[in-house]
Amino acid sequence: MSSKAHMFTSESVTEGHPDKMADQISDAVLDAILEQDPMGRVACESLLTTGMVIVAGEITTRAYVEIPDIVRRTVEQVGYSRAKYGFDHETCGVMVAIQSQSPDIAMGVDTGGAGDQGMMFGFACDETPELMPMPIMIAHKMARRLAAIRKDNEVAYLRPDGKTQVTVEYEGGRPIRIDKVVVSTQHAPNIPQSTIREDMIERVIKPILPKGMFDAKTEFYVNPTGAFVVGGPQGDTGLTGRKIIVDTYGGMAKHGGGSFSGKDPTKVDRSAAYMMRYVAKNIVAAGLAKRCEIQVAYAIGKAEPMGIMVDTWRTNAIPEEKIAEMIMKYFDLTPRGIIEKLQLRRPIYKQTAAYGHFGRTDLNVSWESTDMAETLKKEAGI
Repeated sequence: MSSKAHMFTSESVTEGHPDKMADQISDAVLDAILEQDPMGRVACESLLTTGMVIVAGEITTRAYVEIPDIVRRTVEQVGYSRAKYGFDHETCGVMVAIQSQSPDIAMGVDTGGAGDQGMMFGFACDETPELMPMPIMIAHKMARRLAAIRKDNEVAYLRPDGKTQVTVEYEGGRPIRIDKVVVSTQHAPNIPQSTIREDMIERVIKPILPKGMFDAKTEFYVNPTGAFVVGGPQGDTGLTGRKIIVDTYGGMAKHGGGSFSGKDPTKVDRSAAYMMRYVAKNIVAAGLAKRCEIQVAYAIGKAEPMGIMVDTWRTNAIPEEKIAEMIMKYFDLTPRGIIEKLQLRRPIYKQTAAYGHFGRTDLNVSWESTDMAETLKKEAGI
């Protein structure tokens, strides 16, 4: 790792951001199907624009779900429940275009193979208690806080769309202070900028920033354009899978390119990325490295991964080759093995579709467990 000082920035968005609304709708459809049919195959995409939601994709299942009802319920839960917000669950149009999964894909998946080719990455580091990069964790916590004070009506003028961004200063590869913070929130018309700025600093930013990590030189930017009245699907088209860096590590680690939401666990874009997070987190929790990134790759229809790569940025306590050997020894990386180990055929996905899929100690998801840390530590002789 570089010893020189540098800045690193990550962003998050609230559940009312149009792209995140699309993710939540796709995962709500997935959950509804898995609830009735754990073996259902789902690849569900959503698009939102002014007054309209389109749900499309490939679904093969014995379940029956009323997709328009799921869409409207999700939009209402997010907070777009009144026409004056520019988008609402009662009057938005819902269009559904669903077909069954291609038999060519099913042929490979039915035998336990991967649902597609591709590479996936997992990452963990010891910067935070969640073993996640600090910039993305703070950005997520501020976004959740922003949504919470809106839903609790603590700040009555807030509306669902919003974004946060955090710039952290690093020295010797370690975070030493927070340099800049950005909070942009949708709001009712005619609210003074000074009021919004004061409320965001006192109610969203300062309660979340770690003590001792910000100082008089830390800069706070609130609604930098001066107004944010038009938001949500009225202000910007939303698409499933367009916030993949928000979903993962905030840009601190590499990304294979595949999104998560709306995909059942036979899609390794999702399940293998979850598994790689689980493996990387256990390696860091075991003390094998302070920082660990793992890449895995698959071919469609093939169960065993094409290869595995481990990078610890020279923070490893044992050779990286040994870490890779231990991964192959202790973790089943076939799609079937991943699904069984992480119990992925359950309706658990909508809750992950906002505020990140990783570092979620609030959700009790299986891939955040460190149950293998002691085994790895013992094997490594640490």
